Amino acid sequence: MAEPLRVIAHAGFRGDEEPRELFVEGRRIAVLRIERAWSEPAGRFFRVEAADGRIYELCCEPTGARWRLVSASPLRADLLH
Repeated sequence: MAEPLRVIAHAGFRGDEEPRELFVEGRRIAVLRIERAWSEPAGRFFRVEAADGRIYELCCEPTGARWRLVSASPLRADLLH
């Protein structure tokens, strides 16, 4: 069974890690852009637009050791064909 989420991240202009690619259930998906990024006590959160047409909300835990998938929008119907 494939791992549910793996994130390839690189340091952004502030030096914080930002997601660049996602591996969701074994599928490699490029991050097209970061729509929003914010910090909370639970970690650093990102809302990203991905190449599969979905919007993913991700959380990088404060230690930076683990990423969590918070939510994913439904796949756009126009991308199913």
